Amino acid sequence: MASAKDSSVQFNWKQFLNAFGPLFGLMLVIALFSLSPELRPVFFTGGNAKLILTQTVIVATGALGMTLIIVSGGIDLSAGSVVALSSVVAGNLLIQDFHPATAILLTILAGGCIGAINGSIIAGFRMVPFIVTLGMMGIARGAAKWMANNQTVNPEENPLNRIMEPVNPLALWPLPLGVWITMILALLMIVVMKYSVFGRYVFAIGSNEDTARLCGIRVRFNKIMIYTLAGFFFGLAGLMQYSRLTQGDPTVAIGLELEIIAAVVIGGASLSGGSGSISGTILGALIMGVLKSGSSQMNWPTYMQEIIIGIVIILAVGLDKWRHGRQT
Repeated sequence: MASAKDSSVQFNWKQFLNAFGPLFGLMLVIALFSLSPELRPVFFTGGNAKLILTQTVIVATGALGMTLIIVSGGIDLSAGSVVALSSVVAGNLLIQDFHPATAILLTILAGGCIGAINGSIIAGFRMVPFIVTLGMMGIARGAAKWMANNQTVNPEENPLNRIMEPVNPLALWPLPLGVWITMILALLMIVVMKYSVFGRYVFAIGSNEDTARLCGIRVRFNKIMIYTLAGFFFGLAGLMQYSRLTQGDPTVAIGLELEIIAAVVIGGASLSGGSGSISGTILGALIMGVLKSGSSQMNWPTYMQEIIIGIVIILAVGLDKWRHGRQT
């Protein structure tokens, strides 16, 4: 009886951490910045909330795809380079007078193609995702610089520039279109991960790939699908990056893949695979957005922000290891 009771307590504690850990972390970060009387009047405004949400869009959009990969037991270090390449693709297409809708489709498709290549190599040759995506990180970055001739790509004014445009920046409403797109995609991915067969396959592959294969799951095919879908999200993040800067820049998003991975990990996903949630990922991205905003308004130097985010990542991974240790 005691053993069964202990197991129940552990299970409930794990469920609590998974469900409320990221939310508690977000509330804690907000509370810490609210302690400063000088910061409060500026920090708790509609304009600042809009700024945080707008700055979080690119990381959050990429993190939606990275959640699929990490839950399945993989990793993708090429995300930042794919975002940069996609922004250049968008800029080049617009310069060549492609219709904005066509430019959007082809930009997202470009990210998906790179994801498909990653997934095919990883699944087809059973190579380590870390190595494959590390190589693709250099390939995509080099391709972006080649396509842009080592300079920014600056199309004329077009509808894509308005996706991330902060209308009425001093007030919360209206939110930029990019924020709404990210929120809608997050809700869609919650449904996919929780209620679809594909979502169950993602968790099964991450929990135990050999067992998933023995259960009849087409592991190779689903891995390709996972990386391809993630690539679409990276391509969309690149489109958002273009819209935010109103130009394609092959040198942007350096280190963005680490921020995307951090959002997923802070949100409660395990780097060993098999666990994670879309809602947690979005909260993780918001935590980093609030940290950046508060740090900037406190006039902390950039290196201090990087140190803080690094500490938060280590704490999140340590919590995950501790949580899994309680189950054994």
